[in-house]
Order: sequence, then structure tokens, then C-alpha cells
Amino acid sequence: METARGFARLWPLHLLVLVVGILAQLIGVRRIPIGIGTVLLLPMLYAFVIALLLNPNVAGFMKKVVSRERAAAAGPLIVVALMPFIARFGADIGPGIELVIKSGPALLLQEIGNLGTIILAFPIAVWVLRMGRESIGAVHSIAREPNIAIIADRYGLRSAEGTGVLGVYVMGTLFGTFIFAVLASLFSTSGLFSVEALAMACGIGSGSMMAACAGALSAADPAATETITALAGSSNLLTYATGMYVSLFVALPLVEWMYRWARPDDPGNPPTRRERRAAAAAAHPAGTATGTAGATATGPSADPTTPTSGKDELR
Repeated sequence: METARGFARLWPLHLLVLVVGILAQLIGVRRIPIGIGTVLLLPMLYAFVIALLLNPNVAGFMKKVVSRERAAAAGPLIVVALMPFIARFGADIGPGIELVIKSGPALLLQEIGNLGTIILAFPIAVWVLRMGRESIGAVHSIAREPNIAIIADRYGLRSAEGTGVLGVYVMGTLFGTFIFAVLASLFSTSGLFSVEALAMACGIGSGSMMAACAGALSAADPAATETITALAGSSNLLTYATGMYVSLFVALPLVEWMYRWARPDDPGNPPTRRERRAAAAAAHPAGTATGTAGATATGPSADPTTPTSGKDELR
């Protein structure tokens, strides 16, 4: 009952989120051609910018609607809002499982190749940009919706790791399609890679980025449009199918280990297993001390075979 009352007290915030969402959807997807590519402005970006402008720290009049208490209570709801997407995510993977099996090792193992981005991005984030634990959320993946859900569940979006993953998500939403269109155009004309390899590289788990990449490749090689579309779509589906699990079980632990190695003295690092065992041992020492103390307090008279005085001996 108390939980229901708590949610009811958040109705101004729910109403504000609903209005912002409707406005963002009404604006729709906007395409800005820039010659060598097209920048796609998505509703998610509009919602982010509108909410940023309505932040009480930016617009003081919003403090009555978005108070500190309401903002703190709304934080955990982000994970709840992401759960329907994850359910849809799993439902989309199921019907395409046969395609996953038939695609062969090149596509099935491509997600392992995506771990190479960690090797490239991690040193820049930690030693060049001097990022803290934000680098863990920022470099472990391309920071799309499934990755945000993983970070939100493990660390929380208010954590340093949450800040990192959201920052990359916003940058990818704003510039990702443009960067992918440019890279696809450059590599398709360089002759370094086959069009099939580039088409497979288009599928990184983002529909808009895949579309921009495949469109640029198709423009460079119109005869291979069908091949490009098929491979890019299969690759994107496989990345959806395997990317979240690789991110959860491989990429995130790897980045966590690398950060501990690079910044072992960061106070934000969670304790290792060895440190937890040492802390437990310090908090609960071995029973020898307790036994010794008990023997000292009880004294020799605790042993029934040892007499304590001549009187007892006579008795």
C-alpha cells in the first residue's frame, strides 16, 4: 500500500515524462543530408534535450514539479522502463535463431572481434581523457539500450559507470549514424576490405547505424545492394542475439579487470574476493581467541579432575 502511495505522489513527474515523450514522437525522425552522408535525429535525442532543458538546475521554475525527492524516487524506475524493451529484445531473437545457426562462424564469432574496441578505447579513456570509473561504462560496448540495462542493473545509472554509458549513448545517438556513413564510404572506396566484410561490420546492434552504413555501401556498390542488405541485417540480428551476453559475461568483467590494473588505488573499486575474505577474517577471528579467553576467565577449576584446594581433595 505504501508503495502505491509513493508512486501516486510522483504523478506530476509521470505526466511530464508522458508529455515529453509525445512531443518527441510528434517531431519524428529528421534527416539532415551533408553530402557524404546523412545525420539522423531520432526522437530519443529530442526527449533527452527537452528533459535536459526542463532540469530544475537549468529551469528554476521546474523545482516544484521535479523536486529532489521525486527525482530520487524516479531513478529506480529507469530499470523498470527498460524491462519491456529487454522482453521485446528476447522475443525478436527467438524467431531468427535458425538464421543465427545457419550464418556460419564468420558472423557467429564477430562479437568477439567487437572486443577489440575495448583495447582501442580504454587507454584513451583512462590515460588521455583521465576518466575514472566512467570509463567502464563508456568503453565496454557501443552503449545501446541492452548495454544501458546491464549497467543500470549492476551499478545503477546514478553511478560513475552509469554516467559513462549514458554519455556514449547520447553521443552515439547524435553522431553515430554520421560516423558510420562516413566510415562505410571511406572503406568501400579504399579497396582494403570486400563489400561482404563491410556489410557484416554494419551490424553492431543499432538499427539506425546499420541503415546508415548499409546505405552508404549500397551507394558505393549498387550491384551488391541485396547482398549488403542481407548480410547487414543478419549481422545486426546476431549482434542483438549475442552482444548482450558477450557484454555481460566477457566485456564488462574484462574492462573491470583492466581498470583495477590501471587504477588499483581508486576508492570506487569494489573489494576483490581476496579482500572480502580478509575483511571477513578480521571481523570474525578464529575461535582460538574465544577459547583462550574462556579458559582464562574460568580458570583451572573448570577442569573437574584438578583439585583446587586441600579441603576439596579431602572431600
